Amino acid sequence: MVMILKVLCLFFSFFLFLCSEYCIVEVHGRILSITSKPDPDDASATARWLVSLNSWGVLNTISNDLGGAPFGNVVSFSDGLPNEGIGIPYFYLTTLDPTARNALQDERASLTVGEYALGTCGQKDPENPTCSKITLTGKLKMLDEKSSNEGKFARNALFSKHPEMKGWPKGHNFQVFKLEIEDIFLIDWYGGPKPLTVEQYLQQKMNTNGGFIM
Repeated sequence: MVMILKVLCLFFSFFLFLCSEYCIVEVHGRILSITSKPDPDDASATARWLVSLNSWGVLNTISNDLGGAPFGNVVSFSDGLPNEGIGIPYFYLTTLDPTARNALQDERASLTVGEYALGTCGQKDPENPTCSKITLTGKLKMLDEKSSNEGKFARNALFSKHPEMKGWPKGHNFQVFKLEIEDIFLIDWYGGPKPLTVEQYLQQKMNTNGGFIM
């Protein structure tokens, strides 16, 4: 019996090692192919990896109801079709919710996502610098879905990762929004935020397997 337990422990440890390199992980009914985390020295690859693999985050806007105080809201988003992310977050929002109402009055906004939600931080605390996190700051703008090619692309990107959205009440007047990125704050290792321009971030290319070209 002791020998059998030892063999099972070794097998389980090997399985966890393989998953740390490449895993298929089920998250809330969706299958995500999670490639290895990029090298911490490659800030643009890490940033795009975080945004591409995450499907929700905290979207912060300037609240009219709270006298200009920041208001954070958990929202779903997508930056493109699965394994084809372009780095720009798109949202499906209704003005029945404060976030969209705020954005129509003051476009300033930021989106924060973290590696911890992907399950790849192990036993590390979410605030540990090696458990990556990113904040994208810019303008939250509503897109015209009917006459804008980007609006159509964004809608397909959102529905591909969040199929439930297709059935959300039409009477709630959901609209597609995008975050027009102006600044990037990335922590993926010790030593403070990594220098990363919007241009560097957007130029990072994905390969055909959903990973990133270093």
